[in-house]
Amino acid sequence: MAIRNLLSLNKKKQKGVIVDRNKESSFPADLMTKCPECKKIYLTKELENNLKVCPHCNYHNKMTAWERVSIFIDEGTFEAFDGNLRTSNPLKFPSYLEKVEIDALKTGLNEAVLTGIGNVKGERVVVAIMDSHFRMGSMGSVVGEKITRAIEKATELKLPFIIFTASGGARMQEGVISLMQMAKTSVALKRHSDLGLLFISVMTHPTTGGVSASFASLGDLNISEPQALIGFAGRRVIEQTVREKLPDDFQTAEFLLAHGQLDAIFHRKEMRDKIATLVKMHSKGGISHV
Repeated sequence: MAIRNLLSLNKKKQKGVIVDRNKESSFPADLMTKCPECKKIYLTKELENNLKVCPHCNYHNKMTAWERVSIFIDEGTFEAFDGNLRTSNPLKFPSYLEKVEIDALKTGLNEAVLTGIGNVKGERVVVAIMDSHFRMGSMGSVVGEKITRAIEKATELKLPFIIFTASGGARMQEGVISLMQMAKTSVALKRHSDLGLLFISVMTHPTTGGVSASFASLGDLNISEPQALIGFAGRRVIEQTVREKLPDDFQTAEFLLAHGQLDAIFHRKEMRDKIATLVKMHSKGGISHV
């Protein structure tokens, strides 16, 4: 009877120890991380300590907006903008707001971009950091509005503007309204440029669609992380249109640098130092060398 009771509880006695088969594993699900590029497996903590760059193949994993703030902005200097803005559903797209709310809870953001002001090695800048964990970083009306307001704040304060892009393009749930953000952000950047102010665009993986076709490509300096996917239309669409086989490295940061569409590729570990130097160079009385 005792054995029958033990079996009914799905337990088994092994070397004097009762093992409960229903008990969940004590190992957390996110303990290990597999590199999408080389397939090596690492402790997640080890990867985070290496700025989420694979120690084996140098693959730059995606970062959240807040993770980017922590490694780029001087500690204690960041002040976020426009955290009160919320997405509406102008086209009455089914379940749209519910999905936006899920991503907001998951990321701690109100939309797919985090904007604010802070210091980079003592240099005051306005930043916008897109987060691909929020609706794949897609650009809707609130994303465009937040970026535009950040640019206008940089213009008002006569500060450099820096954006980290990570996006699948315009947000389909908002139709033409999302496409209008391309023009709105570009006009704001023109006003910023007319005052002789610096705009640095940092393209991370991926930067595609309407984002790559507008503000992401309008920097005074266009920079990227290694191996980032950057382009407008998808590879298959282009191949079907031009009826040619594209190079294997087409739409990578390295391909764009070789063909003059990027000014530099910086490793994540050196990005903060390099940008701080560039900002200093373009400031009044700044240094004269990198």
